[in-house]
Amino acid sequence: MGTGGGVGVYKVPTRAAVHPNRPPCLELRPHPLRETQGGKFLRTIASTETQLWAGQESGVRVWNYSDAYESGTGMGSGRKVPRGDEDTAPFYESANTSPTLCLMIDQGTKLVWSGHKDGRIRSWKMDQNFSDGTAFKEGYSWQAHRGPVLSMAISLYGDIWSGSEGGIIRVWAWESVEKSLALSSEERRMAAVLVERSVIDLRTQVTVNGVCNISSSDVKCLLSDNVRAKVWAVGSLSFSLWNARTRELIKVFNIEGQLENRVEMPSSQDQVVEDEMNVKFVAKSKKEKSQGFLQRSRNAIIGAADAVRRVAKGAGAFVEDTKKTEAIVLATDGIIWTGCSNGLLVQWDGNGNRVQDFICHPSPVQCFVTHGSRIWVGYASGLIQTLDLEGNLIAGWVAHNEPVIKLVIGNGFVFSLATHGGIRGWNISSPAPIDNILRTELSERYHMYTRQENVGILIGTWNVGQGRATHGALMSWLGSAVSDVDIVVVGLQEVEMGAGFLAMSAAKETVGLEGSSVGLWWQDHIGKALDEGNTFERVGSRQLAALLIAIWVRKNIRKHVGDLDVAAVACGLGRAIGNKGGVGLRLRVYDRIMCFTNCHFAAHLEAVNRRNADFEHIFRTMTFTRSSSLFHNATTGGSSANQMLRGGNAAAANPDEARPDLGEADLVIFTGDFNYRLFGITYDESRDLVSQRSFDWLREKDQLRAEMKAGKVFQGMREALIRFPPTYKFEKGKPGLGGYDSGEKKRIPAWCDRVLYRDNRTGPAKECSLECPVVASIFHYEACMDVTESDHKPVRCKLNVDIAHVDKSVRRQEFGKILQTNEAIRSSFEALRFVPETNVSTNKISLQNQETFNLKITNRSGEEMVFFQIICEGQSTIKEDEPEPVYRPRASHGFPRWLEVTPAAGMIRPDQVADISVHHEEQSHKLEEFVEGVPQSWWSEDTRDKELVLLVFVRGSCSTDFKTHRVIVRHCFSGNSLRIDPGSNTSRKTDGSIHQRSANLR
Repeated sequence: MGTGGGVGVYKVPTRAAVHPNRPPCLELRPHPLRETQGGKFLRTIASTETQLWAGQESGVRVWNYSDAYESGTGMGSGRKVPRGDEDTAPFYESANTSPTLCLMIDQGTKLVWSGHKDGRIRSWKMDQNFSDGTAFKEGYSWQAHRGPVLSMAISLYGDIWSGSEGGIIRVWAWESVEKSLALSSEERRMAAVLVERSVIDLRTQVTVNGVCNISSSDVKCLLSDNVRAKVWAVGSLSFSLWNARTRELIKVFNIEGQLENRVEMPSSQDQVVEDEMNVKFVAKSKKEKSQGFLQRSRNAIIGAADAVRRVAKGAGAFVEDTKKTEAIVLATDGIIWTGCSNGLLVQWDGNGNRVQDFICHPSPVQCFVTHGSRIWVGYASGLIQTLDLEGNLIAGWVAHNEPVIKLVIGNGFVFSLATHGGIRGWNISSPAPIDNILRTELSERYHMYTRQENVGILIGTWNVGQGRATHGALMSWLGSAVSDVDIVVVGLQEVEMGAGFLAMSAAKETVGLEGSSVGLWWQDHIGKALDEGNTFERVGSRQLAALLIAIWVRKNIRKHVGDLDVAAVACGLGRAIGNKGGVGLRLRVYDRIMCFTNCHFAAHLEAVNRRNADFEHIFRTMTFTRSSSLFHNATTGGSSANQMLRGGNAAAANPDEARPDLGEADLVIFTGDFNYRLFGITYDESRDLVSQRSFDWLREKDQLRAEMKAGKVFQGMREALIRFPPTYKFEKGKPGLGGYDSGEKKRIPAWCDRVLYRDNRTGPAKECSLECPVVASIFHYEACMDVTESDHKPVRCKLNVDIAHVDKSVRRQEFGKILQTNEAIRSSFEALRFVPETNVSTNKISLQNQETFNLKITNRSGEEMVFFQIICEGQSTIKEDEPEPVYRPRASHGFPRWLEVTPAAGMIRPDQVADISVHHEEQSHKLEEFVEGVPQSWWSEDTRDKELVLLVFVRGSCSTDFKTHRVIVRHCFSGNSLRIDPGSNTSRKTDGSIHQRSANLR
């Protein structure tokens, strides 16, 4: 019954060999099943010119971009591939460490810095030999904080800044870090001691008489404003702005841009306040009168229903929670962008003044990255958007099915990391014409990466009427039918009833608790019937009061099944009580999404419209558990994830999400006690037809069949032809067809207990392919009439399911071949290397004390704007006995403290000139430098002349390449006259990539 292929929200989701609604991507690390990632979840990524680094719960891993299109061999040199990384491009892992929370690239020293949960900062060499197959080790580390290192940044002067819990910000001057790096591996312990002793605690510096001017909330982000030599420290609801050279506090302001003067409470009190904010207490009336049991039960149910509604609607939540700052970035025009938990994007100038705000997508902002004239934004919904510098939307697409938590640029791609650990690379110019070329070429090669599988699924449903089954009954129903199936899904109704139990269940749902001892009893005893532990493995379950759904998977396909999510929708009193409603499980099987839903709809013959409404409510509002909390609570195979009960319309929480979760699945199966009855027939007539097994006549009187034919319920779904007697209502303990209700009410027998499904087919003749990846057919549909423990008979249904899926390792290789061989794509990539012509006014500058030189950068293009960045390649102390200066870089190519370059980055419009101030700054006597771990006076080395090399990087608005100009700067302490070579240097083109950090020169 039913033909499949609904319309609207019931429409079959679009599937294709290559996703039609987003640019083709490089799947560096395909989405691993969550159950494979225990202790290995990726938390962050960072990119160098040749590598992508990832921080994970057990250390770090690294990919060489040169291996990006290789087959999925996981780790290099024959090491065992971790589960979940079978299709991942070759990578290398470090030795085990505490969980990595943040990463920072230091091109100046060729190091990657990592911040960890144990409070340590570790260094890793970029250019070490990874090919020997052994886990690589850290360079050296030190204890930076007592708590976790939540954020890190390298300032314009090469200092390492780190943030932790409680508003703690600590700085390590480059001089002390440099000295420690120079020590041998045998002296690492001494190096760590030297660095730890050299710490500058900024919170202590700004605390006077116990009053601290900065927030005690966690330092979520640190941003180095390399345009103006400042550092932004970001808490959830406030910012602190610091001078990068002197490390002095400039201002503290809140998310509205208002200055703050704060008197902080002790951290223990903060925790109490936070706890009070997160818990809503309901006071009891002092004059509460004694009431009868029924009245108290009614009040309990109504109260619980009201509590559930408030939670579902978010009532009582603080407005500030929706405005929390989640991410920050410096755009190439010098504007600071922040993203909030309500989707708000805020622009700030370099002094911390709020410029404007707007929303492009109503989902929490998770991350940013900038390139040229574009801002890339990653959202918790899995969406990526590209915006121009004014905030105008260029494009957007769903990049992942879970939150995008990090974006980085490398090797001509923007790489996105999702909470599940998948990493995808998007062409830096997307959306662009090459996307269509790639999609066409890759789609035509579908036969090379298409794989087909077949699984058998057994669905069982039973309204147990608050009873318990014998082992014999469970064997008759389930145990005897599993020899030819791979997945078993069981739905039970009326596991427990009663006003007190239902009220307690509703109350527990409001705090994320679910399940009961009776529910566990059923799962354990069903497991015994399925030979759980030997043949099948229990994957998960969900209980909502009287409703329970659980799933078991045969062990030989377990590695292909996972990502279990759960959901519940109440349809009882006030859409909040679980005597009626639905519970659901969603999981991936061979990378295809399957949803199983167990329902119990409204009772009574005349309540057809209520039953239809129950289905509609469940289908539209069932929202499965997302994985935003996976970092803290990784779900493993045997446990159910907590899922808050949905009483209202979940779609309202995300207006942009047009389709409900069930509508996005490849296979949807509804089972349960739907309560549809037989109409237009008497009790005696129905009994006669049943005894004669005249099911054809009875089916014509089936309410569900009539409502589906009219398109009022289960739109687009199918059911096998019913060839078994009605399963309701029986007298408990009475075998055979004589057991139908013969009491005073004489309820008309009915097929209340059903199984319906929808696969990817839009019509009956569609074959299994990547365009129609899941094709199901029912080969067994029957009731177990010999089971007498309930007034319903259990029903079972077997489906044969064909699944088409992608070998992502092979597809990635084909992706690489197309990029390397297609002439149109190669021409497009070459065009992206174009950099407009620029000119720098001099290639040599000489400065005496506190003198300033005006360096000019001219954009000679009449049409294209350019973006520039100035770094210090290295500094040398002039010595008479050294014919050639030896230039030593600082961290991240930072400037020495005696030099100010303003702005150090920016945007230049066509035919415009940027004026750059190159200034010698006399340092304060209070400023301390660290030499060999010991504070030295600022003037200790200033009696000698110094020389450094400034590199001016220039790129176009979408350039993947850049040009460099080289400028020599000499500081002459001896008082020699200023010497300037007026000649302009020529541009030297250099391959590579660099992250832009720019000033607004408009």
